[in-house]
Amino acid sequence: MQFKTNINCGGCIAKVTPFLDETAGAGKWSVDTANPDKVLTVETETLSADDIQNGLDKLGYHAEVI
Repeated sequence: MQFKTNINCGGCIAKVTPFLDETAGAGKWSVDTANPDKVLTVETETLSADDIQNGLDKLGYHAEVI
């Protein structure tokens, strides 16, 4: 599942890492900060897009399914 996000730097990644490691699992997600859309890719069979979006919203980040 992929999202367009506003996760755009190492500091942002550090902030979302605990949430994504806990929900998706370490090594099951990545953010391409070089991409203009700052694409977050999450490998999951159990989480919904809403689960990811709601969790990121609580941390102050926006995620839009692409």
